[in-house]
Amino acid sequence: MTDRLDSLTSWNADWKGLRVAVLGLASTGFSVADTLTELGADVLVVTETAAEEYSRLVPVIGARLWEGSLAEVPAALVDFAPEVVVASPGFPPSHPVVAWARETGVALWGDIELAWRVRDKVTRADGTPAEWVFITGTNGKTTTTRLTATMLVEGGLRAAPCGNIGVPILDAVRDPAGFDVLVVELSSHQLWYLGLDDGPGSPSPHAAVCLNLADDHLLWHGSFDAYRDAKAVVYRHTKVAAVYNKADDATMRMVEDADVVEGARAIGFDLGVPGPSDLGVIDGILVDRAFLEERRTSALELTTVAALHQRGLAAPHIVANALAAAALARSLGVEPGAIRSALDGFRLDPHRIEVVGRADGITWVDDSKATNPHAAASSLAAYPGAVWIVGGQLKGVDIGTLVAQRGPASRAAVVIGVERAEVVAAFERHAPGVPVFEVDHTETESVMTRAVELAAGIAREGDVVLLAPAAASFDQFTGYDDRGSRFAAAVRARIEGGADREHDDDADPEGARDS
Repeated sequence: MTDRLDSLTSWNADWKGLRVAVLGLASTGFSVADTLTELGADVLVVTETAAEEYSRLVPVIGARLWEGSLAEVPAALVDFAPEVVVASPGFPPSHPVVAWARETGVALWGDIELAWRVRDKVTRADGTPAEWVFITGTNGKTTTTRLTATMLVEGGLRAAPCGNIGVPILDAVRDPAGFDVLVVELSSHQLWYLGLDDGPGSPSPHAAVCLNLADDHLLWHGSFDAYRDAKAVVYRHTKVAAVYNKADDATMRMVEDADVVEGARAIGFDLGVPGPSDLGVIDGILVDRAFLEERRTSALELTTVAALHQRGLAAPHIVANALAAAALARSLGVEPGAIRSALDGFRLDPHRIEVVGRADGITWVDDSKATNPHAAASSLAAYPGAVWIVGGQLKGVDIGTLVAQRGPASRAAVVIGVERAEVVAAFERHAPGVPVFEVDHTETESVMTRAVELAAGIAREGDVVLLAPAAASFDQFTGYDDRGSRFAAAVRARIEGGADREHDDDADPEGARDS
């Protein structure tokens, strides 16, 4: 059986009759099932719940569907006797089906491994598949992925962002238009599955980056060490450029320990003066000292911090993302002028340090995408002294370190979410002089209205009110985008309503607790 799986490294290999169980049926799971049935495999989709749009299509594409509780391994799966299980990234190592596959010796893949094996479905003019670029990190993945793809396109390459960014990588691999480069955002979950096997299905990206590393997804991985080890897989078999964050020692150690292709270079980036083989900032100018012959004595200008500021891209963590993206693009030959042009036209996605309102001298900023302490720390560094709206679903991460580092500089904190007690306790321990107000509303419709009302009662002319929750959103919202949109709507409603400032000056607004 191993020999057969080892031979499946091409779209044109013999996949017919291969018994594959697909675990999960959201966008990734469906892309896996659709790909495998097109290849002629015998596919059983196993899921607890499925959106109607996908479950209706499973028999249409020629697969079978089993739907029910996965608290234990279903008999239907055991009877099917799969040769391979392809798991969607939401299923953790501890899940009964994942554990069963590992214990019984069934091959366990993720969607990235399958995509690499069939990457020659559509090829370039020279007959070779698209190059792959890998991007991961605790924070900044999506922005850097979009930046990199934009720079590549500006440089004349056909590039597509895919993976964890929302477009399943198998959809990109099978796109009949074809691409020169796939820019693949990878979650730690996808990388964990990729790290299970270093065989024929192990990708070899042209370039890769881990942007940063901080506590996150500890419940999924079981420990910080396991999370770190999953992230480190991003560099495995890198061919040309292993890009790392000089300001984050963990990423440098990942590169030092990585099994890369001979000749691959380590390329550093940070906001300081770059050395040879680095990208950085000199006197407000973003420069490349890595991808030029005279790098020991010269540097190439990419853009300026002032130019980024005009486009809302000058927050330190966004500048770092731009440098990382530029390193990846430069490794593929994109000229500095194209990088500057790409940045000139780039706009951040919603809910990423997005200014959603200005009135009475107060600026309201939505960074709902700051779903963990590391991301929130970057936001607070960009807006020191802000009125901080914080809280949500902490995912097992201790928020105390963030509050100790950034909390004392805040004008006040407005705490939301079901795990408010932990956040309030962190302020009591680490920032006792900061006024803390709790939003005890539990209805989704009222949480942000009350949070905005409280923040308006605290903020004064020249202040920033910053939504940087440092937590996931699923306790009270459908996602970080829903949380951010409701915040923006509440801000707009308040500005358009011209609320009475005298009422806002109450030191302890009704319904709040000053902790």
